Amino acid sequence: MSKQSIGDLKDELELKNAEIDELNMELEAKKEEINKLKLYSTKLKYENKNLEDKLDTKIDYDKARMKELDELQEKIKEKEEIIEDKHDQVKYLRSLIDDYKHQISSNSQNLELQLRKISKTYEDLLKQKDLIIEKQDEQIDNLIKSKEELIKSNKTNVISLKLQNEKYQEIIEKLTKTN
Repeated sequence: MSKQSIGDLKDELELKNAEIDELNMELEAKKEEINKLKLYSTKLKYENKNLEDKLDTKIDYDKARMKELDELQEKIKEKEEIIEDKHDQVKYLRSLIDDYKHQISSNSQNLELQLRKISKTYEDLLKQKDLIIEKQDEQIDNLIKSKEELIKSNKTNVISLKLQNEKYQEIIEKLTKTN
């Protein structure tokens, strides 16, 4: 795996961490909103109770108050539905966070294994490189020795050939002088 891939995986890991942080902030905001809605719901329930008491004491306003009660109950239902929806969103966000945590843990373990493999492979490659260099050094030494031996042999042959040539020259001169 190349350094770029490791860097990409680290970047991805940082992005996942940032996403988790963002989801945690959203979760906190949703919790605050739920608490506000619960308080508002409690307030609306309290107001609903007060209206029921007023209806018992004031029959003349029965129809108007019933309408208000129905509206308040509808609002409470809407708010309770919103609260339930927010609870579902919180559960979903928590499951996402758990999934991201699991992915990050898995990615970290995979990265660690890959780094170990890369390190081992790198060490093996360094050993192979050292062996190749040693073999090349031996071959170079052998070639140098062989070259030196060839040079010596060639010098000896050249000297021998010169001597032979001189002898032949002498013989040729003697033969040419006697003729």
